[in-house]
Amino acid sequence: MRHEISSAQKRKTMHKRIFNWLLATVMLTTVSFAEAQQAAKIPRIGYLTLASAAANLPRREAFLEGLRNLGYIEGQNIVIEYRYADSNAERLAELAADFVRLKVDLIVAGGTQVNLVAKKATGTIPIVMANADDPVGSGLIESLARPGGNVTGLSSMSAELNSKRLELFREAFPKIRTLAVLWYKASGPAFKETQTAAQSLGFKTRPLELHGPADLQGAFELLTRERPDGFFPVTSAFMSANRKPVVEFAAKYKLPAMYSNREYVEDGGLMSYAANIQEMHRRAASYVDKILKGSKPAELPVEQPTKFELIVNLKTAKKMEITIPPQVLMDADRVIK
Repeated sequence: MRHEISSAQKRKTMHKRIFNWLLATVMLTTVSFAEAQQAAKIPRIGYLTLASAAANLPRREAFLEGLRNLGYIEGQNIVIEYRYADSNAERLAELAADFVRLKVDLIVAGGTQVNLVAKKATGTIPIVMANADDPVGSGLIESLARPGGNVTGLSSMSAELNSKRLELFREAFPKIRTLAVLWYKASGPAFKETQTAAQSLGFKTRPLELHGPADLQGAFELLTRERPDGFFPVTSAFMSANRKPVVEFAAKYKLPAMYSNREYVEDGGLMSYAANIQEMHRRAASYVDKILKGSKPAELPVEQPTKFELIVNLKTAKKMEITIPPQVLMDADRVIK
């Protein structure tokens, strides 16, 4: 009887050990599977711009190049959701809200106005400014050294350069007196700075405020009648998004113009003075990388440009029958011939 009880106890002990072993195996397998799922999770990025896909292409390509340099390949280990407002600022809030619904891991936005809309849409999803004129003054961040919220990235300082652009314009065209100043409604501070600088340099300005793409044609018709000596579009995401018709108008009526970034000149504009916006979009990829690896936007200092480029399109100048002084050409960082 004792022998039978002993055997039963042994069998019971063995069954218990087998059960515990199976349970442990299942638990380990479940944990390993969960870890594998976590490791395989592909980050999803939202990319927001006021421009159309075509107008934004140089910046988008620069951003993707920056990601590739850091080991991110779109469609393989990172997913990017693109949203283009096609120059319609009223669509930005809807597009930003779409990113919130999708629960993207991070939003990349270009331009102060676009970043402000993104920030209003979410206070938790990290936002990387691919470029913004005055992130502190506009309320996007608390300070350059410690942004303090969910926004960080790069400042283009473009609005602060308007007075320098006008100085260079005066140097290139000392006889110009009347200057048409084209500005978008959301860039009021930059416009005021431009007005003050223009007056101090002896320009008589003709301000033209734009509320949307539909206003461009009316502004062009007015300038055709009034015939100013020069042309100055004030920096803004809207103006960059609509740079092609602006450049074409200036070229058609042989209006000397100074622009706020190199993309205008690459599209046939006469001159520009600014930081390299495409390079800034390339650099934005490094912020994406840091945040995806655990860094907090609030603690990532905002980067400012250290180099500004004067670019002259000599090919355009010849077509417009405009002479660029030799000294200006010598000072230029790049001359397109």
